[in-house]
Amino acid sequence: MLHYYDPKQTSAPQHFLPERDYGTPARLSETLVSLEIDGVEVTVPEGTSVLRAAALADINIPKLCASDNLEAFGSCRLCAVQIEGRRGLPASCTTPVAAGMKVTTQNARLAKLRRNVMELYISDHPLDCLTCPANGDCELQDMAGAVGLREVRYGFEGENHLDAETDDSNPYFSFDPSKCIVCSRCVRACEEVQGTFALTIEGRGFESKVAAGQSEAFMDSECVSCGACVQACPTSTLMEKSVIEQGQPEHSVVTTCAYCGVGCSFKAEMQGDRVVRMVPYKGGDANHGHSCVKGRFAFGYATHPDRLKTPMIRESIDQPWREVSWEEAIAFAAERLKAIQAKYGRESIGGITSSRCTNEETYLVQKLVRAAFGNNNTDTCARVCHSPTGYGLKTTLGESAGTQTFDSVMKADIIMVIGANPTDAHPVFASQMRRRLRQGAELIVVDPRRIDLLKTPHHRGAQHIALRPGTNVAMINALAHVVISEGLEDREFIAERCDAAGYQAWREFILDPRHAPENVEAITGVSAEQVRRAARTYAQAPNGAIYYGLGVTEHSQGSSMVMGIANLAMATGNIGREGVGVNPLRGQNNVQGSCDMGSFPHELPGYQHVGDPAVRERFEAAWGVPIDDEPGLRIPNMFDAAVAGDFKALYVQGEDIAQSDPNTQHVELALRSLECLIVQDIFLNETAKFAHVLLPGSSFLEKDGTFTNAERRINRVRKVMPPLAGKQDWEVTVDLANALGYPMHYDHPSQIMDEIAGLTPSFAGVSYARLDELGSIQWPCNEVHPKGTPTMHIEDFPIGLGQFAITDYVESDELSNRRFPLLLTTGRILSQYNVGAQTRRTHNQAWHDEDVLELHPSDAELRGVRDGDWVGITSRAGQTVLRARVSDRMPPGVVYTTFHHPGSGANVITTDSSDWATNCPEYKVTAVQVEKVSQPSAWQRQFQTFDRLQLELLRGGAKDEAGQALSGARE
Repeated sequence: MLHYYDPKQTSAPQHFLPERDYGTPARLSETLVSLEIDGVEVTVPEGTSVLRAAALADINIPKLCASDNLEAFGSCRLCAVQIEGRRGLPASCTTPVAAGMKVTTQNARLAKLRRNVMELYISDHPLDCLTCPANGDCELQDMAGAVGLREVRYGFEGENHLDAETDDSNPYFSFDPSKCIVCSRCVRACEEVQGTFALTIEGRGFESKVAAGQSEAFMDSECVSCGACVQACPTSTLMEKSVIEQGQPEHSVVTTCAYCGVGCSFKAEMQGDRVVRMVPYKGGDANHGHSCVKGRFAFGYATHPDRLKTPMIRESIDQPWREVSWEEAIAFAAERLKAIQAKYGRESIGGITSSRCTNEETYLVQKLVRAAFGNNNTDTCARVCHSPTGYGLKTTLGESAGTQTFDSVMKADIIMVIGANPTDAHPVFASQMRRRLRQGAELIVVDPRRIDLLKTPHHRGAQHIALRPGTNVAMINALAHVVISEGLEDREFIAERCDAAGYQAWREFILDPRHAPENVEAITGVSAEQVRRAARTYAQAPNGAIYYGLGVTEHSQGSSMVMGIANLAMATGNIGREGVGVNPLRGQNNVQGSCDMGSFPHELPGYQHVGDPAVRERFEAAWGVPIDDEPGLRIPNMFDAAVAGDFKALYVQGEDIAQSDPNTQHVELALRSLECLIVQDIFLNETAKFAHVLLPGSSFLEKDGTFTNAERRINRVRKVMPPLAGKQDWEVTVDLANALGYPMHYDHPSQIMDEIAGLTPSFAGVSYARLDELGSIQWPCNEVHPKGTPTMHIEDFPIGLGQFAITDYVESDELSNRRFPLLLTTGRILSQYNVGAQTRRTHNQAWHDEDVLELHPSDAELRGVRDGDWVGITSRAGQTVLRARVSDRMPPGVVYTTFHHPGSGANVITTDSSDWATNCPEYKVTAVQVEKVSQPSAWQRQFQTFDRLQLELLRGGAKDEAGQALSGARE
C-alpha cells in the first residue's frame, strides 16, 4: 500500500522543472481514507479530491480548469473518471475520495469524452501554435496531445471569438481574448488568491467572456497587476510581455524577492544569464506561490542602463568622476579613511549597513566598523523605521521580533491593524489577510487614513478607529483601560506567564481615570463608544492578532506604543499560539536581518550588548581584535557630529540617507561636511551625489546570501547571473577591510553564515545546507529548536516572565497651531518601493509617476485648492511643492503623501523630532500649512540644479563648468 500525504520539496530546484500541479488544494485531516485508483491502493487525508489523490500516486488525469491553488470548479470536464457503482462520469476535481472507492482514469469511454471536449475547445481557438508565445508552455496544447486529438470535426467557419481585440494596456502582460477558453482560472485566482475581485465572467453560454471591471481595459480596472491571473492562465490569453518578446525560458533558479518584508520566494526563469520572468514559487513558505506587481514584474531595474558598473573616485563633489579599477578605488578609500582617523581620531569615521542587502553583507559591514575602524559607529536604515520594535518588544517580551508566521493569521478571529497599510506595503500578506476576513474574521483598523483593507470584498463590519496623528499611546492605553476595568483580561495567562509586581504596577497605572475612553476622546478625536467596542471585540475573541507598521514606530513615542501593544496582548492572553501575537510588518526586504546582524551601535549580532564583557570576549576571540565597550554614534548623531566638524568619513552600503532620512537640508549639510563619503550602491542615488568614492553594488539577482523577513524567516538568495560590476557586495567589503589592514577571507557567503551561527545564539543551527534541506528557517534555530521557531513564546519568554511597561502618553512636539494648522503623515503606495531607486526604473512608473498631497475636501475648499493644483507644504523644517489630490480618506486637519520620488522633497518638511528611546524619526506627525502656489520650492529648484550637475559629472563633464553650476546651486 502507498501512503500519500502532501509532499513538501525539501530543497529548491536549480534547473527548469515545471512544478507539479496536483489539481486541487491539499486537505488537512488526521482521518485517512484508502481507495483504489487504476488498481493502485492510495491513502490520503479525508476531503482530498480524486484528482489530487491520483496525482499524488503519479497517475495523471487530464485537466484544464483545475489548479492546486484554486478550489475545484468542475467546468472543463476533462478530468472525468469512472467510479465503480456510480452513474455517469463525474469530474475528479469536485469528487472527494471515499473509503473503498474504485476509480478508473483511463478507458475507451473516457478517452472519447475527453477528445470530444477538447474538440469543442479547439473549434474556437486560433491554430497558431508555432508562432504563439505560449508554445512549449501551454496546457491546452498539452491536453490536446494527452487526449489524442487529431481532428476537429466542427470546422472553423462558424461563430467564434477569433477576431476579439487584444488588450495591451498593462505594461507587463497582454490579454488576448481570442485565445480564452473561459476556464475561469484567472477569475478564480483574482478572487481566491489575490482577493481583489477585479475580473469576472460576462455573458452566458457562447457569449461568455472574461472581463476586467466593467469591461474596461486592465489598466483602467481595479486590477493590481499581481500576476495571479497570468500565472493561472492555461493558454496564452494572459501572457507576460517579456515572454512574448524574448521567448520561453530554458532554466530557473529559486531565490528571494528583494522588495518588502514579506520575503516571497520566486523562480527566476532564465535564458542563459538573462531573466525572462519571475514566477512566484509554490514552495515559498511566506508566499505559497503568490506575488505582487513589484516582485512579479518590476525586476528590470537590475539591468537598467543607469546601473553603476565601474568604480569611480573624485577629490571633491564639484569634480567629475574618474573611472578606476577596483584595486585603485579600494586603495583610495582605505587611504582616505586611515588618514582621517590619524588626523581626527578613531571615532571620526563610521559605517551604515543596508536593509536591502543580505544578512551576510550586513554582518560584514558592522564587523568592518568594529574590527577595522575600531569603533561602534555603525547604524542602519532600520533606525528610521523599526528600531522602536526592537526596543519595545525586547523590554516586554524579551525578543526583538514578531511572534508569529504569516500563516498564523488564518487562525485569527479578530485582526487588529495599527498604523499599517498591508495592501500597499505588504500586498502578498494582505491577500492572505483578506482571505481570512472573507472566512469571517473581524477587522479593526487603527489609522488616521482609510486604507484599502477596509474595503475587503465580501467582508462586512470592519471598525475604523480614525485617531488623530500622534495620539497612538493615548489610544492603546484607553483600549487597555477598557479591558482591565471591565474584567476582560486573561487572569490565568497573567498569573502564569507575567511578572506579578510589574503587572500590578501597570494595572494601577492603566486603571487611572485619565485613560478612560471618555477622557481620552478629546486627545484622539475618537468617540468613547468606538474605543469600548474595539476593546471588547479584541479582548473577547478566542484569538486576537495585532499587526502594526511604521504608523506605530515612526513617532516620538514609537517605543512606548510598541510596549503598549505588547501590554494589551499579554493582558488578553494573545501570545504563544497560532492566530494571535504581536506582529511588526517590516518595510524593506531585510529590515529584520539588518537588526539581527548587529547593525546598531550598542548591539553586536543577535542583539548582544557591546557592554557585556562575556559577549565581547567571544567576538574578540573570533575576530582577533579588541572591541570597544562603549556604544557608538547613531545616524542622527553622525549627522550632528559631521556638521560640528568631529565626524569626517562615512561608508554607506546600499542605503540612500539623503532621501530617506528626515530634515533633508540638515542631512545634505552633514554630507557636504564629510571629507570622505564612500557609497556602495547599484545606482547614483541621492546620497551618492555627495560621495567621493563610488563602489558599484550588486542586485539580488547577482549574489548569494540570505534575507530574513518580517516573520523571522531566513530565506536563501541565489545568484542567477554574474555581477554586472564583477563583484558581489560582500566581496567589496572584504576588499576594503583587507586594504585597511584587517584581514578578512571568505570563499562563499555560506562561510559568513557559519561565522554568524557560531557567534549568534538565535542562529546557532542555521547553515546553507540546513536551509536547502528545510527550504527556510525561522529563528531562533538551535539545539532546542533545530527546525526553527514558527511561533514564539509558547511556554515562556526569553526573559522568563512577561514584563508590563508603564506607557505614559506624552504629547508630540509637532502640534498644529495657527501657523501650521494641519498634520502631515506619510506612507507607501503599492507600485513604488521605499525611495523608488528600483521601481522608478521600471514600468511601475505607469501607476505612480509623482508623489501627491492628499487633503480633505473641507481643507481644500478652505484654501481654494482644486484637484491637480500645485500646493506648497510648509513646516518648521522647510517647504516643498506637490500636486494636490482632494480625498476623503483622511479626516479634516490631516494631509498625506508618499516619499518615492526624490524631487518631491517629502523629507524636506519632516523634522528632527524622534522616538525618545531609539531616535526613530517622527515621520508620521509633522505640523504643516498648505497653500496654492505656482512654482517649485527653493529647495526643489536647488535639487534640480544639483541633480543635473551630478549627472553631468557622472558622464565626465568639464570641471570648470561643473564648478560654476555648483556655485549656482548653492546660491
